[in-house]
Amino acid sequence: MPQILMYATAVCPYCVRAEQLLRRKGVSEIEKVRIDLDPARRDEMMQKTGRRTVPQIYIGETHVGGCDDLFELDRQGRLDALLAA
Repeated sequence: MPQILMYATAVCPYCVRAEQLLRRKGVSEIEKVRIDLDPARRDEMMQKTGRRTVPQIYIGETHVGGCDDLFELDRQGRLDALLAA
């Protein structure tokens, strides 16, 4: 299973929903970057993704996007393949 990286904050309901979906898909390890605790990492996230909102999720080298993007991938049946890569 590829590495999962999630930029998140402490009180983000979308971060919680995204993590719950990944856990249901069998993901046990999620590297969470708390951008609310580390402003430099927020800048890093914005430079890498061009987005300001959390979560921002990477599966391996693939930038999935946010929570809605993750759920859309699942609806399209493409999330399982990405997680299996």
